Amino acid sequence: MNTISSFLTSDHRACDEEFANLENAVALDDWDDSQVKLNKFISDLLHHFDMEEKVMFPTFEEVTGMTQGPTMIMRMEHDQMRQLLNALQEDLEKKDRNHFFGVSESLMMLMQQHNMKEEQMLYAMADMRLGSFVEKVIEDMKAL
Repeated sequence: MNTISSFLTSDHRACDEEFANLENAVALDDWDDSQVKLNKFISDLLHHFDMEEKVMFPTFEEVTGMTQGPTMIMRMEHDQMRQLLNALQEDLEKKDRNHFFGVSESLMMLMQQHNMKEEQMLYAMADMRLGSFVEKVIEDMKAL
């Protein structure tokens, strides 16, 4: 059986790889490639957020009754990351390499902490509590 944990953790790793590709392009001052890679990273990360916020979180909240707990915190952190993505976009437009790497370091730390909370706690809770809904949740996330 597939698990929410394995599915979404795998997606975290894919986003991490896109982020590393972006940082490498910026380090080379390849601004055109950096923009392509930023667009890909933003698209992939926002898709990940959508899978969680539109499918997994609502199902988890409905089944568990927990609406003020972990999913609320994860949504707040998603919003913080969205703001940092906007700052990265501005830095690329200005070709401000130094500021870009300051913002990207903040984003990397936030993503690592966020992913650890999801992977070590929330996803395991979801797999355990959602039981027979897990396969449907994964199908619905794939369909987005």
